[in-house]
Amino acid sequence: MRMFNVFAALVCLLGLYAFPVAAQETAALPSAPEIVRLNPGLDVVLARDAQVERVATGFKFVEGPMWREGRLWFSDLSDDKVYALSPDGKFSVLIDHAGGLVPFPAGSVLGSNAMVTDRDGAVLLVQQGGRKIVKLDEKLAPHPLIADYKGKKINSPNDLVFARDGALWFTDPPFGLPKMDADPGKEQAFNAVWRYAHGKLEPVITDLTLPNGLAFSPDGKTFYVSNYGPEMFVKAWDVGRNGKLSNGRVIISYTPADGPGGPDGMKVDSVGNLWTTGPGGIRIVTPAGKVLGQIRLPEVAANVAFAEDGRTIYITASHSIYRLHATVPGVMPLYRR
Repeated sequence: MRMFNVFAALVCLLGLYAFPVAAQETAALPSAPEIVRLNPGLDVVLARDAQVERVATGFKFVEGPMWREGRLWFSDLSDDKVYALSPDGKFSVLIDHAGGLVPFPAGSVLGSNAMVTDRDGAVLLVQQGGRKIVKLDEKLAPHPLIADYKGKKINSPNDLVFARDGALWFTDPPFGLPKMDADPGKEQAFNAVWRYAHGKLEPVITDLTLPNGLAFSPDGKTFYVSNYGPEMFVKAWDVGRNGKLSNGRVIISYTPADGPGGPDGMKVDSVGNLWTTGPGGIRIVTPAGKVLGQIRLPEVAANVAFAEDGRTIYITASHSIYRLHATVPGVMPLYRR
């Protein structure tokens, strides 16, 4: 996105930048969390008396939630920390200087982002400012895992997920670069979705402008990616042998009139519904693109994570962590502790 300046890039990361469309107004955020029921099918997923609660607040910009060992791990991109939150709302710092930049630029959003448990039980962590994926040892010290492709630095990895075959997939927008695509430090010709398997890294999707969240269907046969902008949508592909993708199609698209924020993190429940962040909150969408309902919050939602038995959902949203309970369990990560 060569139109971005430094300010726009930072605001975009905070989920507050709406790409302008003439004669449209952006819907305001509600004063309290609410569940909007748009289709009777939502009653199967969320009970009529389901409530959204704010569990913790006071953070700068929270992202990258992961359920691990009975607590929610998450990143604060602006505070450069990884936290752990217990179900009773108590939290503690797990990692300081998590983004890999020392000193950390004040006021930036260059800390750590998404994380996932690896096959051996260790944690893989995205360092957005450090422009790499690291593996944490038993003392939570980072060790570089993926930082370049054919000798050129990747942009700034954002979200990641393991496929059923054990391959690691991740998105790589230029959010960690001050001038985005126009930044002189950008070495890749594209903003790719990457696949890492058997020690080999390959770009699988190279035609998205700002790839962000990603997820697989419960059977692993469909792959989803959200594109933050300027065209805002979630796209799906059929997954073939060795990760080969085909039949790309848009599942849901947005305009700035839908509300603040953009298509960001997402997860999939056990019946295949997408829980995808986007302008105006989280949509619960069937694989066919039918929107069952919307979770609207007083803050911009960045990502979601299924926890405990899969029926507890945590939401990272700007300065706070929210929680609700579903009837249908979510798909838990391939590897977990």
